[in-house]
Amino acid sequence: MTRILVVDNYDSFVYTIVGYLDQLGAKPEVVRNDAVPPAAERAAYDGVLVSPGPGAPADAGASAQVIRDCAASGTPMLGVCLGHQALGEVFGGTVTHAPELMHGKTSQVEHDGQGVLAGLPVPFTATRYHSLAVVDGTFSDELVVTARANGIIMGLQHRELPLHGVQFHPESVLTEGGHRLLANWLEVCGARDAVERSHGLHPLVRL
Repeated sequence: MTRILVVDNYDSFVYTIVGYLDQLGAKPEVVRNDAVPPAAERAAYDGVLVSPGPGAPADAGASAQVIRDCAASGTPMLGVCLGHQALGEVFGGTVTHAPELMHGKTSQVEHDGQGVLAGLPVPFTATRYHSLAVVDGTFSDELVVTARANGIIMGLQHRELPLHGVQFHPESVLTEGGHRLLANWLEVCGARDAVERSHGLHPLVRL
């Protein structure tokens, strides 16, 4: 079973993401961003997901260092919202206030259909919860933009390493293809049947 370390940036949605990973056949384990195990212990995991959370990447505890360690070891990493912004900063990017505050709002996301976005509609509807965004053109050319909504970067991917980031929330009930996106990433982590498992799954609704 594919073991996934979920770095929780004190986010209220993290266990919805964990529920998706569990549905897709992975074994997620959650640690807070101020209680991340040493790199030697993290080597036992097949992938690392850096969660959403409040504030800026500077407020995300060990998240940036975890991303650097994933880059050094070649461990697959997916950054969601704040985790996506941290990925941008690790590779030299600037994160600043977005043109519009997006809190539970949906957007149409245009994308290249590659990597974790394979198999998703073009465009697709995604739910956004953020006031900050990675500034285009400020990060290393090691990263490529994979998705945008109204000109704002919605997806990043490293050119050579298995490092991915999405600004939107794949676990939101209003996001299309959230299971497929996470399944695509899990296949990068070695879960060969994750995409097949994603077929027919529907968003988890919190009561």
